[in-house]
Amino acid sequence: MEDVLIPIVVMGMLFIGFPWLIFHYVTKWKQAKTLTVGDEQLLDDLHDMARRLDDRMCTIERIMSAENPEWRQSCLPEAGVPLSSDLGRIRSGEEA
Repeated sequence: MEDVLIPIVVMGMLFIGFPWLIFHYVTKWKQAKTLTVGDEQLLDDLHDMARRLDDRMCTIERIMSAENPEWRQSCLPEAGVPLSSDLGRIRSGEEA
């Protein structure tokens, strides 16, 4: 009886237990790779905040240009650092 029972248990573990264990952890790994709802909400909030900050920088640059058109030359180094309004044009494909 033991001669028959041991191979059946080993075959059951080999063909049922081992694949179940592998598929169980593969499913867990796939679930862990995806973004959670909280992660997506955080990314949306960060994107909105970055857009608002970019809009504020453009507004400040417009106000400063209206008050003193030569402020860019006096504040920026000669290396030609682009302003946030210039970066918006660069991203959209326009020439600065």
